Order: sequence, then C-alpha cells, then structure tokens
Amino acid sequence: MDIPFLLDVIGRLLLALPMTLALFILSVSLGGVIALGLTWMRVSGVFGLDKLARGYVLVFRGSPLLVQVFLIYYGLGQFPEIRHSAAWPVLREPFACAVISLALCTAAYEAEIFRGALLAVGDRDTEAARACGMSGFLMFRRIVFPIALRNALPSYTTEMILMVKSTSLASIITVTEMTGVAQKLITQTYRTMEVFLCAALIYLLINFVLARLLGFVEHRLGRHMRRAPVLATVLHE
Repeated sequence: MDIPFLLDVIGRLLLALPMTLALFILSVSLGGVIALGLTWMRVSGVFGLDKLARGYVLVFRGSPLLVQVFLIYYGLGQFPEIRHSAAWPVLREPFACAVISLALCTAAYEAEIFRGALLAVGDRDTEAARACGMSGFLMFRRIVFPIALRNALPSYTTEMILMVKSTSLASIITVTEMTGVAQKLITQTYRTMEVFLCAALIYLLINFVLARLLGFVEHRLGRHMRRAPVLATVLHE
C-alpha cells in the first residue's frame, strides 16, 4: 500500500472539502425554505395550492437529479429571455446552478417529510393544548412544532445524508468539489481504486458526523419518551 500517495490524495481532496460543504449547506438551507412553503401549501386546505404543491413534488421526486442539473445548467441558457434577464449572471455560474438544482430537488423530499410529521401529531395533543387555552400560534410553537420536529428527524437525517452524497453530481457541470478533484487525480495518476477509496472515506466521515449531530438532537427531543416507561415501571411496583 502506497501510504505517501494516499496521504497526498487525501490532502488534495480535503482542499475541495469547503466547496462540497458549501454546496450542501446552501442547497439544504434554500431547499428547507422552499419545503416549508410547499408544506404550508399542502396542509392549507386550498385546492389550487395543494394541487400546485403536489405537482411540484411529483416532478422533482419523479425525475432523476442528474437530469434536473442538466436542464438547469444547460437547458435554461437556450432561451434568449433568460440570457437577457437579470437572473442570467447567476444562472450562468456552475456553482449557482448546482445549488439551485440540489435545493429544488431536496425541497420536494423535505416537504413530504414535514407534511408527514405534521399529520402524525396526535389529536389528543392539540385537544389538550386547546383545553389549556392556547392560541393557534402558541399551540403550534409549543406543541405541534416540537412533536413534528421529533417525528421528522429520522427521515430528515436520511435526506441530509443523501444530499451530502448528491453534491458529487456537481462535478458534471465543472464544479470542483471532491468528486471533481478525484476525477482529475485519476486522469493524472490512473489509480482509480485508491483515489475513489479516499474520496469515499471522506464522504463517510462527513455523513458519520452529520448523523451523530442529528442523532444527538433527536436524543434530546425524545428524552421524556424514554423516561416514561421507566417511571411507569417504578410506579407500578
């Protein structure tokens, strides 16, 4: 095993790590904002908004992310109206197109995660809040939102891990994140196995840290649910 070569590869890949993290953070943040809007549209009870949100989710969940990246980066530039619009300075940049593509795609998945988490909030919880005299906003802030957040975290963690891995698709539109750097190293060294193993190890470590952080949040939010069975056993005895 060529340890010096592996260390050199890892060092070069780590130089591209900030680009990968920037893609992830920006796309997840933008996607989260869009997902909240879509979730509100789905649960608003307004027929037109609900159908519009359903159509969005169907399109972006039902088509490959790779195709979406190509359509946004290569496809939009074919329209003169877009090339001469105020959005063109942004849409002509590979990094911006990658962020937009990832955000639009993850928003569809996150919207369904958030909607399912809201629907999973029990009627007895909201009825108890109303019995205590809570207003609608107060009930959402203190009862509905914490419960929905706890319900959403397992699926949301999975989506975040998938998003970290999806940032590798940005390399196909010349964004020099870790996978793009790995491909360049392979063309220079012809050592595919070692380079991609190093890249896979870094992605694995990122996802491990992310899963542990979100797992800690889930652990803190679910403390009372773990204590309840213990207290019940003690009282029963």
